Amino acid sequence: MSIHAHPDDQEFSIGGTLAKWARAGCEIISVVITSGDAGSNDPAKGADYKPILAELREKEQLAANAVLGIKETIFLRYPDGELEPTLALRKELTRLIRQFKPDTVLTGNPEGWFYGSEYLNHPDHRAAAQAACAAVFPSAGTRLIFADLLSAGYEPHEVERLYIHGTDKSDTWVDITETLEVKIKALQQHASQVPLDEVGKWLTEWAEEEAKDKGMKYAESFKVMILKREEEEKVG
Repeated sequence: MSIHAHPDDQEFSIGGTLAKWARAGCEIISVVITSGDAGSNDPAKGADYKPILAELREKEQLAANAVLGIKETIFLRYPDGELEPTLALRKELTRLIRQFKPDTVLTGNPEGWFYGSEYLNHPDHRAAAQAACAAVFPSAGTRLIFADLLSAGYEPHEVERLYIHGTDKSDTWVDITETLEVKIKALQQHASQVPLDEVGKWLTEWAEEEAKDKGMKYAESFKVMILKREEEEKVG
C-alpha cells in the first residue's frame, strides 16, 4: 500500500519500486489523501477552478497508476494544502490497512523538512507520512484502538514492513534500472503539474545519485522498518 498526500507524489518518489513490484506480481493499493485541488498558480484561475482541477488530477493519477501496473486507487479527497495528521485521518488510514491487509506500506518521511538548499518540503507530505506511520503502528494492529472499527468488521492487521522514502537514514536500495522508463512515463501523466520535457532528466539524475556506490545504475532508497518477522526467522 502506497500512502501519499497528492497526485504525483508517489511517481516522483517511489514509482520505480512500485512498477518493479507490480511486474513481479504484487497487488498494490495506491492511497491518495488529497486530490491536488490547490495545484495551480494561474492568476486566471479562482476558487471555482478547484473542483475542476481535482477531477483532472485524479484522472492523471489513474493514468499514472495504469502505467505503473497499479489496479486499485483510493482518493480520500482531503483539502489540498491544509492537511493535518488528525485522528480522523489516522482512523481512515487504519481502516484501509485493516481492509486491504498489506504486507508492506510505503510512505514519505514524517520528519522531512529541508532537501538540499532549494526545496522546502510541503507540509502535506509530512502530515500524510505522520498519519500513515501512526496508522501502521500502533493503530492497525491494536484491537482496541478505534474499537468501533471492530463492529464494522475491520479486524486488526499487522503490517510486516514500513518503507520510508525521503530520508537521509536510508538502509535499503531498490534497483529500478529496468523500470526507470516506466517511472518517467508515469510521472509524465501528470501533465498539469510537470514540464514533460524535463521529467526524464530529473528522475534519471536522482536515480543515478541514489544508486551511487551501490552497484546499481538507478535506484530508489528507503529506511525500512521490519515490524513483523516470519516465525521461522524468529526461531532462527
